[in-house]
Amino acid sequence: MLLEALGSALLGLALSSAAVRFLAGRLPTPWLVLVSGVLGALFGAYLTRFALGPGHGTPAATLVGAVLVSAVVLSLLLRPAPRGGPARRRAPFSVPS
Repeated sequence: MLLEALGSALLGLALSSAAVRFLAGRLPTPWLVLVSGVLGALFGAYLTRFALGPGHGTPAATLVGAVLVSAVVLSLLLRPAPRGGPARRRAPFSVPS
């Protein structure tokens, strides 16, 4: 069980560091993203282990659950993508000049 917790924390850290690297403009501060990814993975491992029950959970299923919950937590931190170019408002059905 200790190895599952350590493995899920490492997977959460890897997932959150990849998110910081590739989605830096759409996420808050990197330390918040890293902490959220690790805590989400630990909670996901606990939740998966609890849901499967004693004797039915495999380490692979626990790690998959940890990664899925960590990805959900990280997706909640995403902001909308910035639009390219200056924002210009036009009236509906207007012809561009």
